[in-house]
Amino acid sequence: MENKLGWRKWVSFLLAGFVGQLAWAIENNYLNLYVFFCTQEYSFIPMMTALSAVTATLTTLFMGALADRLGKRKLFISLGYIIWGISIILFAFLDPKNNITIIVNNNIFLSGVLIVLMDCVMTFFGSTANDAAFNASVTDNTNTSNRGKVESVLSVLPLIAMIMVVLVGGIFVDGSEKRWDIFFYIFGGLTLLAGTICLFLYPKDNVKPNKEEPYLHNLIYGFRPKSVKDNKKLYLSLLSFMTFNIGVQVYMPYFMVYFQEGLNIKGMDFTISLGSILLVASLVAIIVGLFMDKIGKNKVIIPALIFAIGGGVFMTFARHMPALIAGGIILMSGYLVTTAVLGAKIRDYTPSNQTGLFQGVRMVFVVLIPMVTGPYIGQAVSLINAQQYTNEYGQLVTRPNEFIFLFTATIIALVFIPLIFLFKQEKKDELPN
Repeated sequence: MENKLGWRKWVSFLLAGFVGQLAWAIENNYLNLYVFFCTQEYSFIPMMTALSAVTATLTTLFMGALADRLGKRKLFISLGYIIWGISIILFAFLDPKNNITIIVNNNIFLSGVLIVLMDCVMTFFGSTANDAAFNASVTDNTNTSNRGKVESVLSVLPLIAMIMVVLVGGIFVDGSEKRWDIFFYIFGGLTLLAGTICLFLYPKDNVKPNKEEPYLHNLIYGFRPKSVKDNKKLYLSLLSFMTFNIGVQVYMPYFMVYFQEGLNIKGMDFTISLGSILLVASLVAIIVGLFMDKIGKNKVIIPALIFAIGGGVFMTFARHMPALIAGGIILMSGYLVTTAVLGAKIRDYTPSNQTGLFQGVRMVFVVLIPMVTGPYIGQAVSLINAQQYTNEYGQLVTRPNEFIFLFTATIIALVFIPLIFLFKQEKKDELPN
């Protein structure tokens, strides 16, 4: 495979990657605000996060194996994005301003349940297109000489997408007049459009159908002890990523809620704070990514982890905008660079002829376990020195507090344990890092 990807692959990766992250930014962050807006109940946030993670993992496991079996990536990406966009648009009809929600206006529990169920539907199509097909396609079309650069660019896309979502959200949903319907129309439409463009732009599949084994055999392939034994570096990378993401998920689902409800930073102040954090952290990750393959991934990940840990500690004590922005930049920069390194390592150590078979395993380690455990740890941590108030529905609500960042830093520090074993295995195999 050539080291240079060419414009068509780069444009396709950027389009599918960026628009996909726009949709995930809504799913992972603004739906948390949306379900709170509709229900004024925080308990739906960890529930929605956990069920979404389960849906994403099962979808990637089944659809990743199916895509490998059929040798189809482009079709799954294009049609998946189109239906993904439609599912986002459907959220507009759950806006309390719409008459269709009259049946749930006086039933907070039913409103929350409907949003959670629709989130699972949205996640199914998103995971089919993005997690199962697009991620495998990137691995298929890159190699160890350019994967670090590609992974760094892709790792920045979530924050760039978040900046755009925050800016649009600042116009339509962060003010006193909340137009969630327009918000969902915009991003659902963009996702639908991206899928349509990918039908014509995305490169043709270069993977052969994998029909040597039965479909059900392929589903469990990555979970077999022999697969673990034959791919030690891959599973140590996954274990490192899992530990890291558990720490990240302690604070990430509550990050925006912490700013708005915990510290009462709203409106333009919120947009400026979050926008500054995301923009600077993205630039840091891009700059580091340009040199990652030359410097070496192992030399990059150590300071990145230290930044993430330090940022978590800093955020624990930050209360005012300048300090919050500084702490957020440190935390997010460490998060982005670490994500890029571990993501590139996982691609490096994934067998080239079995890419789709390992996407489900990746989701279990990188998404399912962290998103099922992390948010509930964050919820439990928020009970420490709990700050409560009575909302307009007469409910006693607990705000996320600063201790979520301290626990994040503590858990991220544990990443060094599997990482040491990974370094030893790499040295033993004498492979370039």
